[in-house]
Amino acid sequence: MKRENKNAVIAELTEKFKEANNLYIADTSSIGAVDTNIFRRELYKNGITMLVAKNTLILKAMRNSGKDFGELEGTLKGTSALLFSENMKAPAQAILKFRKKGDKPALKGAYIDSAIFIGDNQLVALTQLKSKEELIGDVIGLLQSPIQSVVSALQSGGGTIAGIVKTLSEKN
Repeated sequence: MKRENKNAVIAELTEKFKEANNLYIADTSSIGAVDTNIFRRELYKNGITMLVAKNTLILKAMRNSGKDFGELEGTLKGTSALLFSENMKAPAQAILKFRKKGDKPALKGAYIDSAIFIGDNQLVALTQLKSKEELIGDVIGLLQSPIQSVVSALQSGGGTIAGIVKTLSEKN
């Protein structure tokens, strides 16, 4: 590969790394061409972009991006496929779905909103992560719980002041 081509790949990957909040690195070696195409179609259906490049070019782009990928840089050995997605769980779910046929692709590591996950044993944990929106929903649900209790107590006691006071005193 000529120097200009390498620089172009590094520049493209650097931009991808700068924009990405979610990145998975998978080992796709020993997956045949037919299965690779099936895997790529599954990824595409789920809004996941897969790129394959030489590890040295990936490493340079990671370092040029300004983000700290920490231990993730150490996973760049052998065949490395980069999976980019807006949804932090989608690549892990796609890998698990595809692996019903075998044990590949294996997860080398993942970068999720600056958190680093290393190793294939993290795959199930990555499918169970909650998004920021889901966590906010949980917090709102917890905050609404006491309010809903008061409202239901007021409604069950009837519309009179005596009924409301009686219901609230029974609750405590």
